[in-house]
Amino acid sequence: MAVERITKEQLKERLDRGDKPTILDVRLKYAYEHSTVKLPGAIRVSPQQISPAGLTPGVEIVAYDSDPNELTSTFVAGELKRMGFSVTVLKGGVPEWLAANFPIETKEAPRSAPPEPGSLKG
Repeated sequence: MAVERITKEQLKERLDRGDKPTILDVRLKYAYEHSTVKLPGAIRVSPQQISPAGLTPGVEIVAYDSDPNELTSTFVAGELKRMGFSVTVLKGGVPEWLAANFPIETKEAPRSAPPEPGSLKG
């Protein structure tokens, strides 16, 4: 199923003028969990458990992931379109959004424990 794309500039313009699309962060588990950023107001949706719960029919939805080719977000958008939602995919995903220095929100990511003293000796 063909899915429309929205550029980072188009999405930022809509956010700046006060539009309130529902933004879905559909990055794969590792990419999501090990990142400390997300787009403003983004809601986490696992691509393995796509559910319309919490989504409002008729409200514009924008999905993004961490793949510059938008593979995961395109899959999720296609599934949501089949359920009757209006969905676009953020072209270039979160990497292009970050490269443009557009606004982000921070989130927690796992922290590695420091190495044990002496464990790094060869």
